[in-house]
Amino acid sequence: MRQFLIFTTLFSTVFLPLSGYNTDADYFTNRIYDNRIKTVLLHKEGWNLSYPVIKLNSNEKLVFQFDLLDDYNETFYYTFIHCDKDWNRSDIFTNEYLEGFPDNPIEDVQPSFNTTVDYFHYSLVFPNDRISFMLSGNYIICVYPDGEPDKPVITQRFIITESVAGINLRINRPQIPLYNNTGQQFEFTVNLTGFSITDPATNIYCSVLQNGRWNNAKTNLKPDFIGNNQLRFNSVSEKNIFNGGNEFRYFDIRSIRYKSEYIRMIDYMAPNYHIFLAPSESREYKPYFYWQDFNGKYYIATSEGKEPETDADYVHVYFTLPSDYLIANGNMYVSGAFNNWDFNESNIMAYNPQDRQYECTILLKQGWYNYEYVFLKDGDSRGMPTLFESNHFETENDYSVFVYYRNPYERFDRVIGTVTVNTSNKKSY
Repeated sequence: MRQFLIFTTLFSTVFLPLSGYNTDADYFTNRIYDNRIKTVLLHKEGWNLSYPVIKLNSNEKLVFQFDLLDDYNETFYYTFIHCDKDWNRSDIFTNEYLEGFPDNPIEDVQPSFNTTVDYFHYSLVFPNDRISFMLSGNYIICVYPDGEPDKPVITQRFIITESVAGINLRINRPQIPLYNNTGQQFEFTVNLTGFSITDPATNIYCSVLQNGRWNNAKTNLKPDFIGNNQLRFNSVSEKNIFNGGNEFRYFDIRSIRYKSEYIRMIDYMAPNYHIFLAPSESREYKPYFYWQDFNGKYYIATSEGKEPETDADYVHVYFTLPSDYLIANGNMYVSGAFNNWDFNESNIMAYNPQDRQYECTILLKQGWYNYEYVFLKDGDSRGMPTLFESNHFETENDYSVFVYYRNPYERFDRVIGTVTVNTSNKKSY
C-alpha cells in the first residue's frame, strides 16, 4: 500500500521568535509554538466539553492540560495576560488584575504509561491557592519554559465574566432571501436593569461566537435600539448572520485494536500505530441530515487503559477527501477544535493527482473527534466550509454572546455578561 506523507515531526523543537509579543495581538490567540506540544485543552472543571468561561469571584475553575512529546519532562511556568475586547494587551498593571504570584510552575506532571509515543502530561487548575483574578475580561494563559518568559510555547484564550447584564439570545432562520436556506440569524437583548451606564451606545460592545470559534466571530457589535434599560441587537443584515454549516464529521479512535465507524484500517508500522479513515464523501449538494455531534470539539479517551490522560496513545490518522481536480487559489484543511480551528502545516491537505484526492496525516491522541473540511482562499483567514460540506439553516450549533463594557474612567474592558444557546434545544448556559 502506498503510504501517505506524514507531516508531523515528533521530537524536533520549533520556537517562533516572540520578542515584543506583549504588544503583538497576533500572539494573543489560541496557538501552540512548540511542535512537541499536543492536545491542548482548556475547559470548566467537571465539564470537558465546555467553553473556557467562568464567573468572577465564584467557585468555578478552569482546567488546562497539554502533552509534551519527549523522553524527558521540562519545567514550564504559566502567567496570565488581561486583554481588551479586541484581544490586545490591556493598559493596566499585572497587580491590578491578578492577586498572588503572577508567574508559577506547572507542578502536576505525569509520564505516559505503556504507549508507543512517550509523552508527559501537564495539568493545571485555576484559580488556585497561588493565583486568582480581580477583574473580569478577556484573558490569555501563557505557558513558557523555565527562565524563558519571552518564548511562550502555548497561548490560550479564556474569559472571566460578571453577571451584571442579562442576555436573551434567539437564533432564527434568516429573513434575507440569499441566506434563507444556508444561514442562521441571531438577535439578542441585553438587560441592564440595576446597572447605570451613561452612554451605552458608546461604551457597550458585543461579540457573538459560533461553536466557541474566534476566527469567524462577529465582534464590536453595537445596539440597534436603546431604551428602558435594554439594548436590542436585532437588525436584519449580513452582520447578524452566520453560515449554518453542517453537522461535523466524526471518528472514534479510542481503540487501536478494533475498527469503529469510518475506520477503514488499523495498522501497526513500528514504532507507531496508523489509522486510516474511510474516504470522505462530499456533502456539498446533499440534503441536511441530523446526527448528534460535539460542534467541532473532541475529548480524550481510550478503551485499553484506565487513565486516558496518560494511558491514551498517539496515532497517525490518515484523512482522504476525493476530488476530481485541485481547487485553485487556496488550500484545503482538516479543521476542528483539535487544531484550535487554525490553518497551518499540521492540518493542510496535499492533493494527489494520481488518486484524485486530497490527503492529510495528523498525529492525534486517542479519543473521539469532530472535524470538517475547510477551503482557505489565498489572502483569507476565516476559511470556507461550504466546499464538500454545504450550509444548512437547520444545523445544530452553539452560539455565545459576550457583552463588554468600557467605563470611560477606567483603562480596561469588563465582561459584564455572557450566555450560550444551542439551536436545537434552545437552552442557555
